[in-house]
Amino acid sequence: MNKAEIKNPHWIYPGDVIMLDYVNGKPRLKIGKSVGSTGNGRLQPKVYSEAVQQIVPSIPPNAIEPFLSQPLVIEPGAHDNIARIIASQEDRVFMGSGDTAYVTGIPDTSVVNWNIFRPGKALKDPDTGEVLGHEAFFLGNARLLEPGEPASVKITIAKQEIGRGDRLLPTPLAEIVAYVPHRPEQDVSGKIIAIYGGANEGGTSSVITINRGTHDAFEVGHVVALYRNRLSIGYDEKGKRVSTPIPEERYALAFIFRVFDRVSYALVVQSEKSVMIGDSLRNP
Repeated sequence: MNKAEIKNPHWIYPGDVIMLDYVNGKPRLKIGKSVGSTGNGRLQPKVYSEAVQQIVPSIPPNAIEPFLSQPLVIEPGAHDNIARIIASQEDRVFMGSGDTAYVTGIPDTSVVNWNIFRPGKALKDPDTGEVLGHEAFFLGNARLLEPGEPASVKITIAKQEIGRGDRLLPTPLAEIVAYVPHRPEQDVSGKIIAIYGGANEGGTSSVITINRGTHDAFEVGHVVALYRNRLSIGYDEKGKRVSTPIPEERYALAFIFRVFDRVSYALVVQSEKSVMIGDSLRNP
């Protein structure tokens, strides 16, 4: 309807003023003259740029996507109440993709898809010694073939070897997490209690476990700063061991991407030195 006024829509440029009016009751578009334009009412394409101060680096999706749907923390005492592999096809010691496993704790077909994991070490609060949960190492996925005692499942994906005693949890529904990095609105604090994968030290892109969760007002998207408190160990003139406190040093930023009741997982997005278990964290 506007070919007479705008002969080619590819010739509409940034800066043009497009006017909509009515002629004889019919809508009509036309290009008007913009401020500072040339005589033909058209600005030429230009590139506009401005400096952007990026305080928090962008989050690489592939660094945290595997953690968003996999079981990571099992509440204390919950291991005995979930499904468990009790036998394997042809009495194999370990199983992989395509193998059949026999599981106790799946009486019906209400859940078809399952995550397989292996209970890991206890996660303890370094200040109180309380067990906050048990880390769970993701092993793969399984699909229910036949319920019962035992039920039979087919292993569809095996990230590691799967064997007797490994546990199963229902696969959670896919969830789109809108993780927007932001400062905590109130004062928060905590400590690093583990580095995922069993490492003693980490760095940028490492996943760390924190002894705080939703119970302590932590939420997905919080950005926290990591601090190191350490002692300098030496000896005096008499050979006596002396510990000298070193001033606290901020050295990294971490982004919290998954939160449980008493435990959270964070990705180290920026670090000037090695991340170590026992380091503290709080508002940036």
